[in-house]
Amino acid sequence: MRKISFFGGRTQPLAGLEISSSSVKFVELSGDPVSGLRIEAYAIEQLAKDMVQDGNIVDLDGVSEAVRRALRRVPGVRNVAMALPPSSVITKRIMLPAGLREHEMEFHVEAEANQFVPFPLDEVNIDFQEIGSSPESPEDVEVFVAASRKERVEDCVAVAESAGLVATVLDIESLALESAFGLMARHLPGGVEDKTIVLADIGAHVLNVLVLRNGQQIYAREQAIGGDKLTQDIARHYGMSVEEAEAAKRSGELPAEYDQDLRRPFLETVALEVSRALQFFFTSTPYDQVDHIVLAGGCAVMPDLAEYVATRTQFSVSVANPFVGMTLSSRVRKPHLAVDAPALMVACGLAMRRFDA
Repeated sequence: MRKISFFGGRTQPLAGLEISSSSVKFVELSGDPVSGLRIEAYAIEQLAKDMVQDGNIVDLDGVSEAVRRALRRVPGVRNVAMALPPSSVITKRIMLPAGLREHEMEFHVEAEANQFVPFPLDEVNIDFQEIGSSPESPEDVEVFVAASRKERVEDCVAVAESAGLVATVLDIESLALESAFGLMARHLPGGVEDKTIVLADIGAHVLNVLVLRNGQQIYAREQAIGGDKLTQDIARHYGMSVEEAEAAKRSGELPAEYDQDLRRPFLETVALEVSRALQFFFTSTPYDQVDHIVLAGGCAVMPDLAEYVATRTQFSVSVANPFVGMTLSSRVRKPHLAVDAPALMVACGLAMRRFDA
């Protein structure tokens, strides 16, 4: 199999391609982080139910066709950065002697991986990246190691190749989220310096909670809640198919009592799960407060959700927009982007990989 890097270096221009459990998302950026970024194009293409389950691509042909449809709205893209969910990647920070040559570092990384990867190494893809000198031991360097089962990597590569794309970089969704968060960090109230910020990404099935201190991840947790719960509630309550319920949820064409009977209880459930994730954070770390909560993911723009989370947690809450401050190409409509931005965090973070030095 062609080698694909979890981290990569600076490559040809590339776009971010996220395959989530409910949709395919593209983001293409241009410019540079110093003089200013521009969003050239983006696309979101919905996936049918169960095409992707628990991060696994089940229907390769169906997902590939969705990528091809989305690609029509992002013309000219050839190279893409993709990502795996954290549950599919084993990561570890290790210390190695400074000054090792690359082949020597590879030998040490493989030896370490034998200790923490619970699969034969010939069944996994492994990559590593040197982070920097160890604060505790100047003669050592800290190295970030990532490993994933080969079939997970091969599925991503196959989807890209079926659409005529080249998967140049494979990232981890949580790292892509962190990268996108960095774009909006300076626009948060008080910035991020000496601040503890919660990034709550609410997808179709999973709530991913990242806690960042000074913009760096210090804690992560998954909770089993997402927008699909509301879709299932609608389907049961009104005797619809799941597809009909999802369409009705998106169009808003539901009876008047829907708001009180289903939507608001769902918002309360999401707020409760965010609060529970924070309690796990407080009980497992020295922290007992956070400075701000940022909501991301497709559910983040639901009316009143930010207020529900703020009321339940008693912390200030805002909705993510990684494109704040960027210029827009003529292909991007500002009102549409404002609605879609929270769901594009991972794809935006992946698109930022084109600027890696």
